[in-house]
Amino acid sequence: MKKILKVLFFLTLVLSACSGARKIPTISAENIRVYPEPPDKPRIQYLTSISNSKDIVKNRSGMHEFVMGKEKDISVSKPYGIAFGNDKLYICDLDIKGLQVIDLKAQSFKSFVPKGFGALKMPVNCFFDKEENKLYVADSERKQIVVFDSTLQYVASLGGDSSIVKPVDVAVHGEKIFVSDSRGKAIHVYDKSSLELIDKFPKLEKGQEGFLYMPMNINVTSDKLYVTDFGEFIVKTYSHEGEYLGSIGSFGRNIGQFVRPKGIATDREDNVYVVDAAFENVQVFNDVGELLLFFGGPYKTAGDMWLPANVIIDYDHNDYFKDFVFEGFDLQYLILVTNMFGQDKVNLYGFVSEKK
Repeated sequence: MKKILKVLFFLTLVLSACSGARKIPTISAENIRVYPEPPDKPRIQYLTSISNSKDIVKNRSGMHEFVMGKEKDISVSKPYGIAFGNDKLYICDLDIKGLQVIDLKAQSFKSFVPKGFGALKMPVNCFFDKEENKLYVADSERKQIVVFDSTLQYVASLGGDSSIVKPVDVAVHGEKIFVSDSRGKAIHVYDKSSLELIDKFPKLEKGQEGFLYMPMNINVTSDKLYVTDFGEFIVKTYSHEGEYLGSIGSFGRNIGQFVRPKGIATDREDNVYVVDAAFENVQVFNDVGELLLFFGGPYKTAGDMWLPANVIIDYDHNDYFKDFVFEGFDLQYLILVTNMFGQDKVNLYGFVSEKK
């Protein structure tokens, strides 16, 4: 009798382990979310969302919990900035004064709240430099850009003096570090090696075309820097040397216009993705500023947004989310959008093409 009970107990644990694996819903023609909606040709598919460790980490087996105890779930609280690097997703979480770090390969989800020289106060945005495997965090309250290595050890910081008033975003390109200063009304440029300030633009007066009233998020391509000007409700474009090149959009409540532009990203075709926290959507423009489509909208169901803050484009981690793609589509790249409120904190979309 005792042997039978032991066998039954063991089988129960095995079944618990099997049932604990993360389940991926079947995407069908009935439950799919695509943009634009039919009858237009779909370009973007909503894939899934990440809000807590249950969305990433496979549930532990019954044996693991019996021996080690049940692990506490971790939730994303108030996300803003987001970055990919080395199979890890870094999410700036304002409520914890740190970052949520998701290791897609290891299926782990951990909170990173550094102390000492690396302590963060208001980590708004982040950028992962793939060339040097370093994470740059823009901390608007600390008034610095804080740098960590790939193991999240503190490396250095820049700013912290009168040169930066309120850093809200950072991007690295080549040997330059670009920092958006919302209250300083400027883009600061630092040398990546010395961390010294080498430039500041635009060198314009208030009222002149190209002047920045409240620069927010930035995105740097091979030859341009895009910045959302929250004070003039448009996207402005500059060369890496600070020459004003033009703008995208205008103030207003029609499609192609902005009310609260925040996050910005570009794909390999130089299409520009802009978050508008008022419309609670992302609008997509081509390289000459023509509106191509928009997706999202005020939250009603999965795929919608709730006070979105940032958007990034990623080509390197498609394999981790291919099971969420409709069988009739090929996934080209990922689009991630952070929501500061609501139940879906990080929305994942895929830019798709129909299989031939």
